[in-house]
Amino acid sequence: MEIKAVLSIIAIILTFIAYIPYLRDIVKKKTHPHIYSWLIWGLVASIAFGLQVSGGAGVGAWVMLVVAMLNIAIFIFGFKYGTKDITKTDTVFLLLALFALFLWLIVKQPVLSVILDTSISIIGLGPTVRKSWNRPHSETLFLWELNSFRHVLTIFALQNYSIVTWLYPGAWIVANALFSIMLIIRRRQVEK
Repeated sequence: MEIKAVLSIIAIILTFIAYIPYLRDIVKKKTHPHIYSWLIWGLVASIAFGLQVSGGAGVGAWVMLVVAMLNIAIFIFGFKYGTKDITKTDTVFLLLALFALFLWLIVKQPVLSVILDTSISIIGLGPTVRKSWNRPHSETLFLWELNSFRHVLTIFALQNYSIVTWLYPGAWIVANALFSIMLIIRRRQVEK
């Protein structure tokens, strides 16, 4: 089996290992996902998957498909267990995600689309950061920590390297790591 396929399969397994405790914590009402963040991530991860496929990412795109499906699942779980404080800014992010889809499908601008898609995805972390700053235990830290590492494997699994294929997972390596650090610091501050 080709090394890229092995890396992709390992990254997919790590995705499930990260998301299953998160879903469990949602049902236990320990974790409270912000539904708008997860809707945005589900949408933009779907777009990123399509962009990666069109950019020749090959087996490296499989991970993004799994992530998109799990993000949509968390969004659905969020209706019962999540935080639903939707702001006007959140709505702007959703509209920008739809605009990124338009750029890719209609205007055929994949580079501009992946830049916008990745930016929206990272900005979509805003509602979750806002919620977690005040309630740092409302997120499952393990998901964010493992996802940072998993995105590294995802990049190595790509079969073609271009801004269209690596920008999204590359940005999430940094975003997941920084969010994990924020959660750790805020938990320590709150516990004092």
